[in-house]
Amino acid sequence: MRARAKVEFGLLPTEALLPAAARLDEQPAAKIVDLLTAQEARTVQAVRGQRAAIAAAAELCAAALARGGRLVYAGAGTSGRLGALDAAECPPTFSVAPSRVCAVIAGGPRALTHAVEGAEDDPREAELRLRRVGLGPRDVLCAIAASGVTPFTLAALEYARRRRSRTIFVTCAKPPAAERLADVVIAAVVGPEVVAGSTRLKAGTATKLILNAISTTTFVLLGKTYGNLMVDVAPTSDKLRDRARRIVGALARLDERAAQALLTRAGGRPKVALVMHHRKVSRAKAEALLAEAGGRLRRVIGEVRRA
Repeated sequence: MRARAKVEFGLLPTEALLPAAARLDEQPAAKIVDLLTAQEARTVQAVRGQRAAIAAAAELCAAALARGGRLVYAGAGTSGRLGALDAAECPPTFSVAPSRVCAVIAGGPRALTHAVEGAEDDPREAELRLRRVGLGPRDVLCAIAASGVTPFTLAALEYARRRRSRTIFVTCAKPPAAERLADVVIAAVVGPEVVAGSTRLKAGTATKLILNAISTTTFVLLGKTYGNLMVDVAPTSDKLRDRARRIVGALARLDERAAQALLTRAGGRPKVALVMHHRKVSRAKAEALLAEAGGRLRRVIGEVRRA
């Protein structure tokens, strides 16, 4: 692993001082909240400025997942926790196996709930953790570092390139020689934080927006929705079971009782239930038709009016 140049942390945009917050400690609560929310609003524009790169990242992820690969997030601190959060939310939302979207964080699982700040400085840990998940040529690594200079995250990118994985780098700085860092670089420069250097604020918001957009777009491209309906939802709670029943009822134009009966025959899977209903086939045949269509419901049932 190459020796890294000394980082002048004081020159990083994520460490800069925000003039509007210079007298923050003298302000009443309402003024502090006003300043925080006004600054957070700027993150949306910063992220929108990266929409072409975000779309390219989603296309890269969709292609990898379609050929049996995985999306693997890597980061430290807030960045690592946001990656782990996005990975955890994909299985119930899109019925994707947890192994297909996973995350590694500097400091390991304990760092999800406790600060393990020094872990971000150990580049060797990145390789160790990615070896454990078996990162390989079919996978995509999405590395996240608000500052753009975190040793753990940059080492994760280096290891991914050696393993011939495709790479995405999400940052809130403008990294030099960005084209050499990753296949896709998403740099949403949000400017100084209200509390200087606290990248859990605007940088964290921008990162969450970006990861939401990458994973959601990826799974829409993979046919996990019908229109904007979550037809691959995993009904693992009362709320999600009710959502699945309402989706089936709306697209099959059935009342609640009939929709539930159909969903039960389909093993709780809204997509299968809808194919059974619209194509008048058995559960096994519905599953086969969906498999032939790459899981894309619209290819099997066509355009359906919602109730």
